[in-house]
Amino acid sequence: MPSQRPLEVLLAQPRGFCAGVVRAIEIVERALDKYGAPVYVRHEIVHNKYVVETLKAKGAIFVEELSEVPPDAITVFSAHGVAKIIEDEAAGRGLPVLNATCPLVTKVHNQGKRYMARGRTLILIGHAGHPEVVGTMGQVPGPVHLVQNVADVARLTLSADVPVAYITQTTLSVDDTRDIILALERRFNDIQGPDIRDICYATQNRQSAVRDMSKLVDVILVVGATNSSNSNRLREIGTEVGVPSYLIADGSELNPEWLKDARAVGVTAGASAPEVLVDDVIEALRRIGPVAVSVLPGREENIEFRLPAELTELSAV
Repeated sequence: MPSQRPLEVLLAQPRGFCAGVVRAIEIVERALDKYGAPVYVRHEIVHNKYVVETLKAKGAIFVEELSEVPPDAITVFSAHGVAKIIEDEAAGRGLPVLNATCPLVTKVHNQGKRYMARGRTLILIGHAGHPEVVGTMGQVPGPVHLVQNVADVARLTLSADVPVAYITQTTLSVDDTRDIILALERRFNDIQGPDIRDICYATQNRQSAVRDMSKLVDVILVVGATNSSNSNRLREIGTEVGVPSYLIADGSELNPEWLKDARAVGVTAGASAPEVLVDDVIEALRRIGPVAVSVLPGREENIEFRLPAELTELSAV
């Protein structure tokens, strides 16, 4: 890389933590402060190894099954949400539960229940096996038809006249779901779905920011975990518009070869990636050569979600 001019580093705005992730992490931290270690968390609280390891160091223990939680231990459900059977199992064991499910995910659960109560067959647009999808399908009291793409819509064995409704995984944006929704509307005569404003604001905003940034840079670096749906999608968007794009956990995964002919590099982060990892990537870029960092204009996010009542008492003490 030429040394005479610094590499332009453009930071997407917004990037990184969304309100649901901030709330979930704060629930674990406040639970540790109030009740002491250990606090048991079912599944990764959010999909980021750094976040999980940081909370482990403070005394959180992460488990995949409630059977791993000792009797009477404080138990936290992750931001992705859980199936009703998990809630019932926790209640049956008398476990004190703090529910860190993102309020936007809970909203999707409630939409699905309402559609089904009105006698509609429910279709979920999402990724098979994703914890949020597993939780959503397990919250709705009846069969749910999962579609991941337009081809799945054609494969549905439902009559065109059956009343249907669709809901979507929150880590998919308006852009991600548009073609699938159009295919569903062509396929069924009586179909309902949530208002476009119910799509997760954070997912849409981060994707829009990457699309804007892609017009100004030669390479895009997405800070996030490989198992993070929204982080992977940010990388895919960059690639789709023709900009070489890479998903990295932190600065240690930066390959100098990616920057060989670059004059400007764009940096963003998935909704579960903390800003400290973005800083780590910038430091890694500085070790390669001089950089000039600037933040692009973008949407300001000032949404905050309330904590569970039993943890808000802590701030008054």
